[in-house]
Amino acid sequence: METFDWTWVEAQAERTAAAWRQSAAVSTEWTREYTAEQQASCEHRYDEALHTVEHELQREPDPAGAPERKQRIVECFGRFSARALELDGESIDVLTEEFLPVGTGLAQWARDFDAALSMPSIIQAARNAWTACGLQPLLGTRIQLTPSILGYSLLYPYSDNYLDDEAITAEDKLRFSSRFRSRLKGATPPTEDFRERAMWTLVSMIETQYPRAQYPQVFECLLAIHRAQEESIGQVRESHAGDDGNCLEVSCAKGGSSVLTDACLAHGFLNEEESRFAFEWGVLLQLGDDLQDVREDLNRGSFTLFSTAAATGELLDGLTIQLLNFSERVWERMKQLPHGTPSYRELMKMSWRSLILRAVAESHEFFSTGFLKEAERHSPFRFAFLRARNERLARRQGLYATLFGALLEPEQHGSGTLANNEQMQQLTF
Repeated sequence: METFDWTWVEAQAERTAAAWRQSAAVSTEWTREYTAEQQASCEHRYDEALHTVEHELQREPDPAGAPERKQRIVECFGRFSARALELDGESIDVLTEEFLPVGTGLAQWARDFDAALSMPSIIQAARNAWTACGLQPLLGTRIQLTPSILGYSLLYPYSDNYLDDEAITAEDKLRFSSRFRSRLKGATPPTEDFRERAMWTLVSMIETQYPRAQYPQVFECLLAIHRAQEESIGQVRESHAGDDGNCLEVSCAKGGSSVLTDACLAHGFLNEEESRFAFEWGVLLQLGDDLQDVREDLNRGSFTLFSTAAATGELLDGLTIQLLNFSERVWERMKQLPHGTPSYRELMKMSWRSLILRAVAESHEFFSTGFLKEAERHSPFRFAFLRARNERLARRQGLYATLFGALLEPEQHGSGTLANNEQMQQLTF
């Protein structure tokens, strides 16, 4: 069994960085091409389905009819997926019957655990849970919200919000980080505040499902992502971080170790093939996020491959082609895994290609006209349409937040989406 210590992470980050460099090219293998008529049809179906969803979300809540209302909302999303995204029946079932309940199940337990958690924090946790649960079919297990995935996903809204607070001194942040590291190593230092009490409890959720002696890889991964996050703090406002090599190393270590941890929590242990795939998928998602956040990173002085290039006036065409080519390498690794149906794998591929295309649409000012025209031909929606709908959703509080709010309407909820209710009860603190 491999040991996922920091030496392993650094070595894998170097291998992945080399694979990234090999992905540089002047062109990429695009997927399906859409005609203007096909895009117009997709956009019409998108708006039709979105209007139905929004209409349902705007209806006056009725506690007595909450179960029926929730079912109607789920059915709306099913129709949206089928008509606007052209997904097959298996993919629609995965989204509506498995992924959506993971998110709402996490939201319900998060509210029970800490009523003060904000909706953005809950959505942040849900996004991580979706990543971890998305790995489960590829590792031979069914999609389910487990105690360890719930605990890990809720950890980082607490730590990230603290570390991102500019009012807190660097000395206090380092002290907090050191105490958190001790808890991840298995120590139980007395808690100093509500935040630590919550985080220590969440770590215990992981320990209950995965005893340290039997599942060492789980805790090696937790320590690895903790160190990677400490290292990534240096990406903000440090002159040496503008170096492409340093940016790439930090992104590889942070993104790779993050999804490596998700994979370990999804399965308990990983073989070499699984760990390499999880790490590279994590790097792909991290770089996709960096592309998506390029404008925000520029404004706050955070150095990534994409923001560094954009700051010098370099067009992002080449880096994005490189990202698309790198995604094909990850796809080839996924196909080598023995689990997961062809339809499910295609759904995963579609998700990250969609992430990249939407990022291009949103950050269009950083690309050449020629590249935008070429990329847009391979999107089911015109880029101007995507930007307009993103603005609309942002003005309306965000569809995720509205959806979660509707699905959290008063109702006697049980543990339907949770793997082990006895372990979940330990969340009370």
